[in-house]
Amino acid sequence: MKIKRQKLAKKTISFYKYNFSFREPFQILVDGTFCQAALKNKIQIKEQIPKYLMGEIQLCTTSCVLKELESLGGQLYGAKVILQRFQVRKCPHFKKPVCASECLLSMLEETNPHHYFVATQDPSVTAGLKKVPGVPLLYIVLNTIVLDKPSQVSLDHVQAIQLGNLISPSQQQSIHSLKDEQGISRSDGESQGKKRKRKQHHPNPLSCLKKKKKPQKTPLKKTEPGEKRKRSRHKRRKKMGGDVSAPAVTNP
Repeated sequence: MKIKRQKLAKKTISFYKYNFSFREPFQILVDGTFCQAALKNKIQIKEQIPKYLMGEIQLCTTSCVLKELESLGGQLYGAKVILQRFQVRKCPHFKKPVCASECLLSMLEETNPHHYFVATQDPSVTAGLKKVPGVPLLYIVLNTIVLDKPSQVSLDHVQAIQLGNLISPSQQQSIHSLKDEQGISRSDGESQGKKRKRKQHHPNPLSCLKKKKKPQKTPLKKTEPGEKRKRSRHKRRKKMGGDVSAPAVTNP
């Protein structure tokens, strides 16, 4: 019977791993009712849950669950002592605590983005989390821990993704991250992504140079009809050189 129960648990965990991206260590939200049932049936939560789930776990709770146990008095003192050993996750009711069932359901949001398992004996929590896709449920029957089979909402959600009608949570997160990088606002009512600042482009330094003025060509002066044109200095020198080389004539 124990081997069969572990096989069913392995099959259920594989379903959540492949369809909802669950990874170890598994995060398990525990409330006071689960701790009270474990204490009553002498179940060691830290030892038996990792063996049953065949993986590493992180046990956690919320401040609202602890405060509710404090308000209930000494009957649940043992459950309170067990819960105080677990990690306390931040919930949105830090200033105004609410009942444990409401707090746990608020931690799941709409699609259980943090991949929580929920360990509870509270029927109101069980009914609420079965409306959220991708939430594994742990509960105690007699002296054994049981992982419930996937809810119908989870099965319908996976089928819709396979048919292409929905986007898986991992794909949705990657789309949101790409939108944030590109500075595109989200269309589903979420907070708008930050717009990318445009880089300041400096002008091209070559275009800032002043244009050089082209030297103007001086027009040649026209000689009038009665005016003799001046000979070039080079020709005059050549002519003078020819006169010097001629023999000098002496008068008798």
